[in-house]
Amino acid sequence: MAIGALRTMQPNTRTGLLAGLLAVAMVCLGFASVPLYRMFCQVTGFAGTTQRADGATAPGAVVGKVISVRFDGNVSPKLHWQFGPEKATERTAIGARKLAFFTATNLTDKPITGTAAFNVTPEQAGKYFTKIQCFCFTEQTLEPHATARMPVTYYVDPKILEDPATRDISEITLSYTFFPVDSAGSGG
Repeated sequence: MAIGALRTMQPNTRTGLLAGLLAVAMVCLGFASVPLYRMFCQVTGFAGTTQRADGATAPGAVVGKVISVRFDGNVSPKLHWQFGPEKATERTAIGARKLAFFTATNLTDKPITGTAAFNVTPEQAGKYFTKIQCFCFTEQTLEPHATARMPVTYYVDPKILEDPATRDISEITLSYTFFPVDSAGSGG
C-alpha cells in the first residue's frame, strides 16, 4: 500500500489499518523471539548457554592449564526418571577433548521420552564450554525400567584464558535437567 493511498483514507480507517499492521507485526515478533533469543544465547554464551561444535575436534590441550568440571543432573517432577552423572567432578586440561557419562533410568511401566535442558555456571564460562556430541541434542526414549548411559563429548576453549572475566575461573558446572516430551505414548 502506498503512503499516498494511506493519506487519502478516512482517519478512523487509517488508524484501524495501522493498528492491525502493528498487531500483525507484534505477533510475528513474538514467534521470532524464541529462535532469535536462542541464537543470541548460543553466540554469546548468555545465561550459561554452551557452544556447539558438530563433528569438530578440540583445539588441543594447553600444557599446565587444568580446570575442574563438575557435573549435575536433575529431573522434572513430571518425569519419573532417575538421572545423574557417573562421575561428579573431573579435572580437565583446557583445550583437550573429554568424554563424560550420565545415567538415566525409567522408573515406570511404560516407555517415556524426555529432553534435556542444560546450562553452565558461572554463566560467563558458557561461551568457552563447547559440546561436540551430547545426548541433549536429541530426545531420549527409555523403555520401562530401562537404564541408558548417555555421553557428552566436550572441551573448554583455550580462549577462556584470554578473557579477563573468565581467566581466573577454576571450576565450571555443567548442569542438565530432563523434562518429559509431551507426545502420545510418553509422559510420566
